[in-house]
Amino acid sequence: MKKKVCKGCKMIVDGNECPVCKTSNFSTNWQGRLAILDANKSMIAKKIGITSKGEYALKVR
Repeated sequence: MKKKVCKGCKMIVDGNECPVCKTSNFSTNWQGRLAILDANKSMIAKKIGITSKGEYALKVR
C-alpha cells in the first residue's frame, strides 16, 4: 500500500487527517523522505519551515 502525503505540509500520514495542518488533501505521488526528530534543534527543519517532528516528503506532486 502506498503511503499518503499531505499536500499542505508534506507530512507522511497514515490516517485520514493530517495531524499537523488538519486537512485531508493527500497525494500518493511523492519523492524523498526526511525524518525530523527534534524540530527546534534541527537546522534543516528551520530552513524548510517544519515545526513538528515526524516524517516528511521532499517533493510532492
